Amino acid sequence: MNIKITGTGSYIPNVVEKNEDFYQHQFLNSDGSSINSDNEVIIEKFKAITGIGERRYVEDTLSTSDIAFYAAQSAISDANINPEELDYIIVAHNYGDIKHNTGQSDTVPSIASRVKHLLKIQNPKCVGYDMLFGCPGWIEATIQANAFIKSGIAKKCLIIGAETLSRVIDKHDRDSMIYSDGAGAVILEATDNEGGILAHDSATYALDEAHYIYFGETNNQEISDKRCYIKMYGRKIYEFALNNVPNAMKSCLDKGGVDIKDVKKILIHQANEKMDEAIVQRFYKLYDMKMPEGIMPMTINKLGNSSVATVPTLYDMILKGKLEGHSINKGDIILFASVGAGMNINAIVYKY
Repeated sequence: MNIKITGTGSYIPNVVEKNEDFYQHQFLNSDGSSINSDNEVIIEKFKAITGIGERRYVEDTLSTSDIAFYAAQSAISDANINPEELDYIIVAHNYGDIKHNTGQSDTVPSIASRVKHLLKIQNPKCVGYDMLFGCPGWIEATIQANAFIKSGIAKKCLIIGAETLSRVIDKHDRDSMIYSDGAGAVILEATDNEGGILAHDSATYALDEAHYIYFGETNNQEISDKRCYIKMYGRKIYEFALNNVPNAMKSCLDKGGVDIKDVKKILIHQANEKMDEAIVQRFYKLYDMKMPEGIMPMTINKLGNSSVATVPTLYDMILKGKLEGHSINKGDIILFASVGAGMNINAIVYKY
């Protein structure tokens, strides 16, 4: 028995927010002081570091559970299964359903229960729950589903990564330009076909690193309401990722008994273009190799950082021929990897 992804789907929002749309924002330092640069200069530097030129936001009428449902529908159709056969629905997210122009996150019922409701699944043995694991949440949920299937308690699982980060950003914080919305989903099931998940690895660093990404108040100290927004210590995250993620990727690949030369694609969380490139370069350096050209597909330039959605969305786009210059073929070895709040790291070695 092998455990494989048999269907993929994604939802990419229609609203395009370009870098130029931030020219009129009042960006402030974390202490509320002014930044001694014009917005054009701030945004130009931002683009050079992150690679982000535009990002996608959901329409005002949609929430996280809605776009999770759309991605799920697509994956179920792609796998050609009856949704009543699903044993688990696991939804990775971080902020729940936040309606437009509200400051309150809604997490009861779970996003997974909402998706199951929208899919009109009647089977009570289809269990839905949410995964809170920072940006690596979708990979971790896939690892859990793999364990369920391996143990024999499940045969088919729906795993979704969905986020509407546009609802939790501080418009006075430069980092707000990083975040975006989106959803990706897969069906994971037991099959007699060759390939599937070969190995996986996870880690949580929380002694000093737990609060590198956190919820905090706006940078604008003239605003009196206590609404909180996604915040991060960018430099600390960058250094943490470079020091830890390459080793985690190597640990996972070695556990799977796979030669580095056989890896065809590395689908890494779309966090920051320069950071991702540095991670993968260091990963190859551990094998005394140079990073091969075209090994690391990127969508962050157009889609931004949609947290848990970046990896499954990227995978779906490649398989559906929507990412120019990239393809995945039968027998290809793929490495999924992510890093994010917690601080959490994980990876999966997968044979397509």
